[in-house]
Amino acid sequence: MPWDLVTLNSGYVMPSIAYDTAQGYGNEGEVGIALHESGLSRGDVFITTKYSGFDGLDIPTAIRNSINNIDTPYVDLYLIHNPRLAVPDIPTAWAEMEKVVEDGLARSIGVSNFGVQDLEILLASAKIKPAANQILLHPYVYQQQAPIVKYAAEHAIVIEAYSALQPLTKEPSGPLDAPLKEIATRLGATTDQVLLAWTKAKGAVIVTTSSKKTRLEGYQDAGDIELSKEDIAVIDAAGALGEKRITVRIGLRKFGVGVLVGVVRYYAPGSVAR
Repeated sequence: MPWDLVTLNSGYVMPSIAYDTAQGYGNEGEVGIALHESGLSRGDVFITTKYSGFDGLDIPTAIRNSINNIDTPYVDLYLIHNPRLAVPDIPTAWAEMEKVVEDGLARSIGVSNFGVQDLEILLASAKIKPAANQILLHPYVYQQQAPIVKYAAEHAIVIEAYSALQPLTKEPSGPLDAPLKEIATRLGATTDQVLLAWTKAKGAVIVTTSSKKTRLEGYQDAGDIELSKEDIAVIDAAGALGEKRITVRIGLRKFGVGVLVGVVRYYAPGSVAR
């Protein structure tokens, strides 16, 4: 199946695979250059950027800087990069985001890294519902992210998945390696294409990037891969196993740091041995 268009609750549509930009990434200018050099009309491109609180700027100032950097009259989707950037509080910040839409500077607005409680606070006073919530999503975090994925679906908020390929790039040699390789071999695909197909099967829009043209072309081809229910179940199971192992590893690291701190305190000058 190809990468289809996804309809947002704002009525606009967006592609189901995207390449990311944000105020905090410092790449908005490059996006603007690429847009103009491509020869594409503005309506042929869906542009997302994020409010990152860069240089302490507020939302009204930041969005105007962003559209100037990109050299576009508006962005298609504008996100709050993290709930901690919603100052002085989420309802106030969201009201400023709604003003961005009213002023015609963004067609749709959304959030990133918001949990269930954050969205509950936002929706309690929102006039405009978030169109999307961009979150970390891959098989090794799927169980812990399941509540926000479910909540978003119940409220017609599209989930965008970033770092979908992290099991291959940051957590290699884990439980996912074998099933991904088996499925990729059987389907004549690559393991990263299979992982992107899994993410698509979970109903998420994929946000990814690469500096290599061939890799980007491979990502595009992944839209034609359709996994079976059995394939998805195998990946889910391996992901859950990997998630448990990672959780244990992180816990052990924290325990080790705690023990080290305790030892340092115990033997610190002036400390009393017990």
